Parts: sequence; C-alpha cells; structure tokens
Amino acid sequence: MHDYIKERTMRIGRYLVETKKTVRVIAKEFGVSKSTVHKDLTERLPDIHPELANEVKQILHHHKSIRHIRGGEATKQKYQVDSNEPFQADPLSHHIITKQPVKK
Repeated sequence: MHDYIKERTMRIGRYLVETKKTVRVIAKEFGVSKSTVHKDLTERLPDIHPELANEVKQILHHHKSIRHIRGGEATKQKYQVDSNEPFQADPLSHHIITKQPVKK
C-alpha cells in the first residue's frame, strides 16, 4: 500500500472520530468518493491501526443505525410545510421549496 493512501486513511479515521461526521460529508471535504472513504475506513484502517479502526467501526455502526431516522426527518420537513409560506430546507441552502397544488 502506498504511503499516501496510509496517510489519507489515518487522517480520515482520526477526522471521523473527532467530528463524528458522515462518510458522505467526509468524502466531500477530502475530495474523494464515498466508496474510497468507506474502503479506507473498513478495509485499510484495520491493517494500519486496529484500535482506531474499532472506534471508527462503532461510529459507522451508529450512523447506520440512525440513517432511517435522518431520512424520515428530512421527508417530514419537506412535507410539513404551510402551503402559503416558502420552506427553506437548509439555512445555508439557496434552494427554496414551495408546495405546489396538484395538477388534475
């Protein structure tokens, strides 16, 4: 395994433990794919640093166990909108979602 891959794997592993961010967010921040982050954390990290890999495994397991809640909350926010007021899903987002009448 190349040194730069080992270094990236360690940086991503430490970052996940420190921040508890999701694989998707970390992939964007590190400029790599979600698949790369997942492979680094689940396959490469146990060979490089087993103790850190165990911490990472627990966090990833927690993320997996709550993903249905996160998805449900996003859907709830999307559809619990007053029909007369625009809804902004994310305060940092510039996309405004408004309820539209159903066309018949």
